[in-house]
Amino acid sequence: MPDLVHEGPLQASAARYVKFALTAVAALVAAFGAITWWALESGGVAVIETRTPAGTIRQTHVWYGDLDGERWLEAGTPENPWFQDVRRDPSLTFREGGRSTLYRARPVDDASGHDRIRSLIRDKYGFRDHWVGLLVDTSRSVAVRLSPLGGDRDDSGYDEHGRGPTEDG
Repeated sequence: MPDLVHEGPLQASAARYVKFALTAVAALVAAFGAITWWALESGGVAVIETRTPAGTIRQTHVWYGDLDGERWLEAGTPENPWFQDVRRDPSLTFREGGRSTLYRARPVDDASGHDRIRSLIRDKYGFRDHWVGLLVDTSRSVAVRLSPLGGDRDDSGYDEHGRGPTEDG
């Protein structure tokens, strides 16, 4: 019959330390995830719909800014799938607060566009933008100016005049 190994005070202390350290790491990972989710999704978030190369609709959560009556988006990098979509087909639907608006997306690929969108996003989202900036390199982001194509529609698909999605007016 094998001898039972008895845990001494040193082994018990080391086991408690390891357990505490693992619990602390798990708590930090959970806090990091919660703060990141809050930063990205807690408010001022719209959903854009673009058309993929296959013709399906891509929905993407985006931050946006408004300046002098114009709406602006930021593509974090030129490789973002939704940005590639609007390069092929510049029409998109912008959904926010129960309203949908059709827009034409116009990338502003120069330094002034980048500076403008970074300023708008920084001013609107504050600490949230700072937090995300710690995780994502925005130095290659591209500004996208939106120009309205048609009237606003609510989630039912009807515009401010009561016209449905297939009715002209």
